[in-house]
Amino acid sequence: MDMGERRSGIVELINQEGYVSFSRLKSAFPDVSEMTLRTDLKKLDEERLIVRVHGGAKSVSFAVGTDDLLARRSLRHAAEKAAIAQKAARLLRPDTTVFIDSGSTTTALAQKLPDMRLLVFTNSLTVAIELSRLKKVTTQLVGGRLNTYSLSTVGGSAMEFVREISFEQLFLGVTGYGEHGGFTCGSDDEAALKRALVASAEETVALVDSSKVGRNSTFPICSISDVAMVVSDDGVSREFRQACENAGTELL
Repeated sequence: MDMGERRSGIVELINQEGYVSFSRLKSAFPDVSEMTLRTDLKKLDEERLIVRVHGGAKSVSFAVGTDDLLARRSLRHAAEKAAIAQKAARLLRPDTTVFIDSGSTTTALAQKLPDMRLLVFTNSLTVAIELSRLKKVTTQLVGGRLNTYSLSTVGGSAMEFVREISFEQLFLGVTGYGEHGGFTCGSDDEAALKRALVASAEETVALVDSSKVGRNSTFPICSISDVAMVVSDDGVSREFRQACENAGTELL
């Protein structure tokens, strides 16, 4: 593999996963020295093909403050998201009001939702489409400006609507979790709406696949102590488990 092929492969890997740690790069390119990989990252960063961050690199779409396209995110870690959705669906109770946030994992939850009497609010077009197959679920779609990356509504109209309602459970989608910054996402508008959702919910359940732990995105949503429960997969780190325990947050 020549230098051009190697660097193209690095960019492709980072774009596929959104964030790649340096150790992940070393395992993906075992025959390349650390010095060469660091030089590659520096050059690719200068060419604005990726963005170097502490401990690795991010795709440009994450770093500039927009989440990656939902269609691409849905393909990553699909098995983990399906497992999370299956566990989260068991938390739903008949004759309650819930809000299902936007995101690939929350859309997976909508796919697993049982047909029971529920009032579901959502700002996600993909969640609403999945819920349309259910006869007993009443779905209320939140209006606002369309975010074409996440296929969700955001902005002033959505914020006003959320502030005027209350719901028993919020199923929250996030882009990343950092040890010091808490839960984050890549859009300022999305983060603001998610913060309003957390404030309006009686109980917040964060859906977090293990690949998001240690991946800081740009805009803060809330701290781990602000959520009652985190639903994740078996690959979650021991450090994250300890963080949940320290915060008094149940990890499922």
